[in-house]
Amino acid sequence: MYGEDVSYQKTMGDIDIVYHDGVYHLFHLVLPNHDFIAHAVSEDALNWERIENALFIGHPGSWDDHMLWTMHVTPDPWNPGMWRMFYTGLARKDHANIQRVGIAQSRDLIHWEKLSDNWFQEHRDGCESMQPMITAPYDPDGPCPIEAAGPHYESSLKEGRHWVSFRDPFFYTDGKRNLLLMAARIPDGPVIRRGCVGLYEEVAENQFVPRPALHVPGLYDDVEVPNLFSLNDRYYLVGSIREDAKIRYWHSRSPDGPWSNYFDNVLLAKGNYAGRISFDDNGPLVWSFYTQNDVRTVSNLMPPPKRLSVNGDGRLRVRSFEGFDQLVKSTVELNGLLPVSYLVPSTECESNANREEQRLSLSTVGGFQGFLFSQYVECFRFSGRLKLDGLGKCGILFRTNAESFSGYHLSLDLLKGVAQLRAWGERPGGSTEHAFRFKSLQSAFWKSDGRTEWEFSLLNVRHYIELSINGNVLLSLSDKTYRRGQIGCYVESACLRLEDLLLEHLDSPPDPLEQLTTS
Repeated sequence: MYGEDVSYQKTMGDIDIVYHDGVYHLFHLVLPNHDFIAHAVSEDALNWERIENALFIGHPGSWDDHMLWTMHVTPDPWNPGMWRMFYTGLARKDHANIQRVGIAQSRDLIHWEKLSDNWFQEHRDGCESMQPMITAPYDPDGPCPIEAAGPHYESSLKEGRHWVSFRDPFFYTDGKRNLLLMAARIPDGPVIRRGCVGLYEEVAENQFVPRPALHVPGLYDDVEVPNLFSLNDRYYLVGSIREDAKIRYWHSRSPDGPWSNYFDNVLLAKGNYAGRISFDDNGPLVWSFYTQNDVRTVSNLMPPPKRLSVNGDGRLRVRSFEGFDQLVKSTVELNGLLPVSYLVPSTECESNANREEQRLSLSTVGGFQGFLFSQYVECFRFSGRLKLDGLGKCGILFRTNAESFSGYHLSLDLLKGVAQLRAWGERPGGSTEHAFRFKSLQSAFWKSDGRTEWEFSLLNVRHYIELSINGNVLLSLSDKTYRRGQIGCYVESACLRLEDLLLEHLDSPPDPLEQLTTS
């Protein structure tokens, strides 16, 4: 997990990732001030180093002198070897109520220069000698800032919410057309349903003209952080929705739409936000920042990426990042997990192991029973196949204290296709009705299709937790409640059959705060 949580007062915000010459470049906002865009690099997408900040707010009087918001970094199609950063800026002059888009340019992804802007500034004298990542040269015909324009979009404070949405730029090119997407709003319809993916076309170098919205869902106040990409024979449009804090997507046979929904168009579970798509040597990756707070301004973190693929009917599949394979330091099969111990004294439960066929059955005819394996875990990946006989319940326990039964409790409803993760146990210092802690962390759903057997993989690295069912990532979150304990399964009034169990102990990547550096 990458984070900017040196103190409670500062955290990371929206992200963008570029892969170039074997290096992942992460650009991200720093909240709550939004006064610069930070930059970090990694060779494996798991271990990150902070380097020089990329861009800063402008000096007083600039169009971006109040805050910088979401950015997108992309190769410059007009100048091979160069890079452009499209970024959102807000001005003190209009009380930060109007969002605009600017452009910066770089030769090496490290040193950035803002392109000239046409924003008149009384105190611009001498700014030409200042650092170009702060101040842009003045040019009455300069390309920046790019602003919302009617009749396609809300463009004045007299419309809608009296707040102009025109942010989170994303540049897309197919070699024939250069398109700039952004979170914008159409000027008509119910005020809280006007959110759209705005569209501008680049008709000459750094010259963008408005076009009708690329997609209007008709549901949301905004469609934040849009992404457009093609995979196999389809186009995909990804956006983050503030109403339920989820990353959703739409699909089409054409980059111009129309854009259709699938029944399960949530790409990542709640808490993962501001999703960005990037490509490396192995294909597309989806990234996000994660927060447990609805306000999204405290203790945000960036989880490891997930690999994107497409299934037979065109739905996107989110798979665990293959980079975790490099962290494996030892493996334990069924024999090494035995013997099994019981959490609750009972004569109505039993465990039976077939060591040759690598099979294990855990059953109880009464209520709950936790079956703990002999292994203690900190950072690990636990995988296998499971099948439930009966109409009872089952799940996985990890980082569990056998004496207090405190730890993580992963509930798996195999009939309905529901996964729910909870931190459940004794509350330190608690008493009376406050003696226990029960915290619902995340839930997700999958289509059961009437199957009776499922593949699972549970990953826990430092405080990152990830669950995959049949290869598809369902849960992706961060939690620091429990650090170490035993691993096992639980059953309620059923028989859980497990096959090909494999526990992999993983090395723990260093704390990102230990890697803050200057380049």
